[in-house]
Amino acid sequence: MTHRIEKDTMGSVNVPNNKYWGAQTERATKNFNIGKYTIPQEIISALAETKKAAAYANCDLAVLSQEKRDLIATVCDEITNGDLTEHFPLTIWETGSGTQSNMNMNEVIANRGEVVRGGVLNGEKTFLSPNDDVNLSQSTNDVFPTAVRVAVTKVIKNHTLPSLNLCLETLEKKVEEFKDIIKVGRTHLRDATPMTLGQEFATFHSQITYGVQALKRSLPHLTELPLGGTAIGTGLTAPKNFDSLAVQYLNQFTEENFTVSKHKFEAIASHDAMVEVSGALKQIAVSLAKMSNDIRLLSSGPRGGINELIIPANEPGSSIMPGKVNPTQCEALSIVCCRIIGNDSTISLGAMQGHLQLNVFMPLIGNCLLESAQLMGDIARNFTLRCLAGLTANKEQIEKNLENSLMLVTALNPHIGYYKAAEIAQYAFDKNISLKEAAKKLKILTEDEFNRFVVPKKMV
Repeated sequence: MTHRIEKDTMGSVNVPNNKYWGAQTERATKNFNIGKYTIPQEIISALAETKKAAAYANCDLAVLSQEKRDLIATVCDEITNGDLTEHFPLTIWETGSGTQSNMNMNEVIANRGEVVRGGVLNGEKTFLSPNDDVNLSQSTNDVFPTAVRVAVTKVIKNHTLPSLNLCLETLEKKVEEFKDIIKVGRTHLRDATPMTLGQEFATFHSQITYGVQALKRSLPHLTELPLGGTAIGTGLTAPKNFDSLAVQYLNQFTEENFTVSKHKFEAIASHDAMVEVSGALKQIAVSLAKMSNDIRLLSSGPRGGINELIIPANEPGSSIMPGKVNPTQCEALSIVCCRIIGNDSTISLGAMQGHLQLNVFMPLIGNCLLESAQLMGDIARNFTLRCLAGLTANKEQIEKNLENSLMLVTALNPHIGYYKAAEIAQYAFDKNISLKEAAKKLKILTEDEFNRFVVPKKMV
């Protein structure tokens, strides 16, 4: 036989013999056969860690035997290690609480546990009950958002922030490297007063620093877990002290510092903590996109553009134009930033759906937030290593552009006034000559006076 018969409260269902899930998961594969975005492995692993922590807490509180606790823990470790990934087939397009995924976890733990202890899956009652043992003292409404918070926290701490810190460290080096290179500043994409290239890169550094600070500030709210609140936040069916014990064990297993939510009703009915984190990621994405666009503009050319920055030549840029090098890393960064900003809009819309005591967009919110955190870490590291670290200044072109800039005339304002300075600039532009030549021809300044007043180093 290729199938076995599994039962739930609605009757019997045929389940593939080589799969550990049960009747409810099998129903879900048919009822929610939508798309290909499966529940991310990070959330599955975090949910397994949550189940393991719950089992330990339940055992300490004498509502679960040590034998069952250890069996649950053994299977949870297998899941966390990625050994049972094929047994979690559900997509994020399911019920908004994540009930199908929670039951998928409960069923896999119960059925795999039966095999671990030497039993055979034949559709009969297993030693571990998916609901009465694996899901003991829990509901989907508190364990699924707990798992999402755990998963996202770990990705941000272990991947997103380290990658952003690498970007900031590299920017600091560029600020120092470029500190004495004076160049044309630009506003409205038009020439403006001069600045140093170091100051330009210091702007990027400052923007991203503020974004990282915002991300760090959002983490304490995210790490407050609703575990133990069960269905709506009252804690009904969970023993006294279950929440603190379970979170304590979860910290032990994850080596993190999660806390019990101060208001479980809020953590179940809304997901404002995730909106905060997403908002910070969006802020960083906006800053990274600005940096990306500026680097693209400044490296444009090499002969028909600004050409003040030289980007690394990572690969051929065109399938038809030989020798072309494109700002591919900048483009990839901008694309990822668009995705993160789009995810933020989706998360905001999903978080609005917290009708009464339960938000029912949890799988979508969790998937989008996890993707944003992962993508942010990926692109920050990739862009830093493949573009930012190898950027060099085209000093010859920068100096040429500076010498040709009419906006150096701004330095004359305190000496001859705005209107005479404007007259010099307009004359220089009309006659296609330098500002110095224009000032002399108009007999407004001598060459010596011009040289004393217009000193780019003093203008930055």
